[in-house]
Formats: sequence, structure tokens, C-alpha cells
Amino acid sequence: MELVLIRHALPLRVERADGAPADPPLSADGSAQARRLARAFAAERLAAVYASPLRRARETAAPLAAELGLEVRLEPGVVEFDPHSARYVPLEEIRAESRELWLELLRGGLTAGIDVAEFRRTVVAAVERIVAAHPGGRVAVVCHGGVVNAWAAHVLGLDATLFFQPRYASISRFLAAGSGERSVLSLNETGHLR
Repeated sequence: MELVLIRHALPLRVERADGAPADPPLSADGSAQARRLARAFAAERLAAVYASPLRRARETAAPLAAELGLEVRLEPGVVEFDPHSARYVPLEEIRAESRELWLELLRGGLTAGIDVAEFRRTVVAAVERIVAAHPGGRVAVVCHGGVVNAWAAHVLGLDATLFFQPRYASISRFLAAGSGERSVLSLNETGHLR
């Protein structure tokens, strides 16, 4: 089967003083990205569309599912590693605002206090459930950059869970054979966003 992991589109920056989870909606640019993503899949046949329960993933998945006449199925196992954070700042904004903070994040500050190994196990288990439910099909999973990294690292046999930065609304494709073999078809496709 073909597994298509899609990073959510660009959300708004949210920094909550009350400590509640940020869970931002898509920005205007992000909504446009989600529509372009849906158009890119108009000619593809998908058996199902899954999404993380976080708002930015659900809002990215909605136009895709509507385009294909499918319902969005929520999968808690593909939520980002920091779903309860009161702050969501797009990494591109951090990089533009503070080189020092950007470098700190690259050195591991992004996952400080997170059990990265447990996150990876959760992602792999969730994705394997999705794979098992759709033998021979093609399924899209709208998730997060950390999730795409965790699954790709698992498939590639990498020790580092976070090793690249998926672009907003990017597509990464994988094959999952019934024999248990997993392989990468592509990472970080963005041609549909032009």
C-alpha cells in the first residue's frame, strides 16, 4: 500500500498567556496551501484521509477529504510531540527573528522535556494501524513535521528522530508491503504549492 504523509499547512502564530494549548488555526496562506493540496490529489484515488486531532491538521485535511468525497478520520497517534504547548510559532518565523534561538532549537531545544523515543513508538504504532487497515490502498495522513520525521526515520533506520524540516503542506510518500517491508518513495514534495 501507499502511505502519503502530509505536513499540515501554515498555521497562525499563537502564544497563549493562560497556559492553554495553542492549537492554532490555519493562516490565510495555510488555507490556500490546503486548497492547492486538495487540487493536487483530485486525480489520485485515496481509500481514506486521516488527520491528527490538532486543528491545523484537521483544517488541512478538510478540503482534501471534501475534494475526494471522503470523511476525515482522526488518529490521536499522529499528533505532534508537543500538543499541549501554549505556544506555536512557525519555525520560519523563529529562524527570521532569532538566529540564536533557531540554533538552540536545532541542537535539541525543540524537544526539550519530550520523551522522543516514546513519541516515535507512538507514531510508528499509529501509522502501522493505518497501514494494516488499508492493504493494497493509498491513504493520506495529515499530520505534523515531527510525525513525518519519526516515521521516515523509522523506515530509513535512522537513530535521530528529527532529521529534516518538512515544509508546510508538503507530501512524503512511503510504500508498505504486506511482508513488513517499508520504503520511502519521496520526502518533502512541494511542487503542488506553486
